Amino acid sequence: MKKLLILLILPTLMLATGGEKNYDFIERTLNFLLFFGILAYFVTKPLKALYQSRIDKIANKLSNIQEKLKESENKKTQALKRIDEAKVNASVLIETAKKEAVNLAEKVKKDSEQEMLNIERSFKEQQEFETRKMTKTVVNEILNDIFANDSLKVDQKELVNIIMKKVS
Repeated sequence: MKKLLILLILPTLMLATGGEKNYDFIERTLNFLLFFGILAYFVTKPLKALYQSRIDKIANKLSNIQEKLKESENKKTQALKRIDEAKVNASVLIETAKKEAVNLAEKVKKDSEQEMLNIERSFKEQQEFETRKMTKTVVNEILNDIFANDSLKVDQKELVNIIMKKVS
């Protein structure tokens, strides 16, 4: 403040003349300095408060941004952890699916083999049934032919022999 005062007074001293004209330069300079001092006194505190509030707002915004940055970094690390867990789970699921596919294929193969055995057994039983049915039909036809012909009289031994020949 003293330097400013000296800088303002120095030019007035240099321009001061000892002549008869009095321009009231010193009074005007003192009035200006007084006005500037009063203005500085009243404006300094609000300007400092305004400047300090601006600094505080910027600091708050900066701290909020840093907090958000930390939160986003935490979320990023959590997301990366979840991705790693998902990769591990996916590989476990793939292995499980492969094992289940192998087990299912084996089960289908066993079931198919069992079904084929059942079909073959059923075919053999049906074949035996049809053979017995045909045998009964042939025997029945022979007996009907024999008994329909009254002219042909056959005793029991001959009847059994004839039937045995037809059956075999």
